Amino acid sequence: MKITQADFIISAVQPHQYPEDALPEIALAGRSNVGKSSLINKMIMRKNLARTSSQPGKTQQLNYYRVNDSIYFVDFPGYGYAKVSKTQREAFGQMIERYIRDRKELKLQLLIIDIRHEPSKDDQLMYNWLKHYNIPTCIVATKADKIPKGKWDKHIKMIKTTLQADPRDKVVLYSSETGQGRDELWSVITETIST
Repeated sequence: MKITQADFIISAVQPHQYPEDALPEIALAGRSNVGKSSLINKMIMRKNLARTSSQPGKTQQLNYYRVNDSIYFVDFPGYGYAKVSKTQREAFGQMIERYIRDRKELKLQLLIIDIRHEPSKDDQLMYNWLKHYNIPTCIVATKADKIPKGKWDKHIKMIKTTLQADPRDKVVLYSSETGQGRDELWSVITETIST
């Protein structure tokens, strides 16, 4: 996909703040520090439109990025970060569940998993939610450059097994460092929004 334009639009908390132009939305969920911002930046070929932070738990709203005036990437708050209070975690959970349950424009959910680690309880919970609400899901195994090529299949299998992944859900091996998986992920996105 050739990127001609990418803009940060809004950090939304309530549904009335969501954009109303009915463009398809591709949402990203994953643990704090899993590389969601880096993934967005690599997908749109911009250095730091999505702010990456060495301090996990930075994103606390739904951050909307409009790409080519044709789709939105919607970045969720990272979950599983210890320093966020229990009350705040519950608020995030409610905000995300409401979005997943009610947002008609949500066409595809990217579940971002660090390929080096087994999916956490939160990852499993998120995946189960997505299945419960019948949300089309693509599992993106990031940081592929951090482990030897020979171990990729073993780690992908571990991710699928732990999540009890639906065999119809695509799994994309991705690296924000090398750009690996970028074209494949764009193909999954364009295929999903054109059906």
